[in-house]
Amino acid sequence: MSAGTLIPRTVLMASVFLLAACGSGEPEAGPARPAMVVQPGPASAALSGYAGEVRARHEPALAFRIGGKISRRRVDVGERVTSGQALAELDAADVGLQLEASRAQLASAESDLALATSELERYKSLLDRQLVSRSLYDVRVSAQQAAQARVRQARAQVNVSSNQAGYAVLRAPADGVIAQRLAEAGQVVAAGQTVFVLAEEGGREVAISVPEQSAADFSPGRALAVELWSQPGKRFPGKLREIAPAADPQARTFAARVSFDAGAGRAEIGQSARVYALQDGEATLAVPLSALSRKDGEPAVWVVDPAQATVSLRPVRVGPYGEQGVPVLAGLAPGEWVVAAGVHLLLEGQRIKPIDRENRPVALTAAADDAR
Repeated sequence: MSAGTLIPRTVLMASVFLLAACGSGEPEAGPARPAMVVQPGPASAALSGYAGEVRARHEPALAFRIGGKISRRRVDVGERVTSGQALAELDAADVGLQLEASRAQLASAESDLALATSELERYKSLLDRQLVSRSLYDVRVSAQQAAQARVRQARAQVNVSSNQAGYAVLRAPADGVIAQRLAEAGQVVAAGQTVFVLAEEGGREVAISVPEQSAADFSPGRALAVELWSQPGKRFPGKLREIAPAADPQARTFAARVSFDAGAGRAEIGQSARVYALQDGEATLAVPLSALSRKDGEPAVWVVDPAQATVSLRPVRVGPYGEQGVPVLAGLAPGEWVVAAGVHLLLEGQRIKPIDRENRPVALTAAADDAR
């Protein structure tokens, strides 16, 4: 065999080994590949969400205790009021006349009592001198007692008329916010007709509607989580305070109230909120759909080693897929980092340069330590 024949065969063998090395699946040494990483968060797919509205714990309907024409309205919807503050007034002309009439009747009754008392004293003197019969004296005693009764009746009527004159002014029973106004100045209202709805200061609740298929899982005292629309991502602990015993005849849902404490934050009346309840009582994690890959036909994710900044493909057990994420039931810990995009471009053991969604570097070691 000639030297010219050996050289091509040597080159050929070197090329074969080089190609074999390139196709072995091992990452080549070189600069780290940028990769967006995230930590698994709470799985919303494992939660049932119910839209609701922030309401006050106590919402009394305020009404006049007497009927009449509203002459003046002092407050409007949304205003904060204090206990005893005047909210509206009725035309007090009629109740004022009734009070004057009651006082006049009291004065007349007191005059009759004074006369009956003096007559009784004279008849008693005559009876002692045996100038009148006992029966005539008893008549004067009865007249004096009747006059006393009429005085008590007249005084009671004066008190009633005085109270009704005070009822012409509608006052706030407690501190709070006017949630609704159901009457206007110039309107004639009946006794007990709602004029305002007051949202009292104090505890806040979320009013929700529970569908029939879930009503059996809701019992007073059940632990829930409340998220305010104005504070996304923050969930406050709450519990079910009450649930209606019967479904709404039109919506076929059960009205429920969830009490919660917003802590240092403030929950305003009428704010939108969402109540979450665990379906099976087991908290799970979730990752974006783009983070999911496959290994041996099973779901897997690329987990980042924070010390070496390398990735490894790990099988996981997942739940039902959601619109933007998938719950991970097993295989991940809350403090771990996973690659959230470009998973089809990675190789086992490959070094990466971790970045967030804003293309900023991520300190994996510090984040992992905090998660522990």
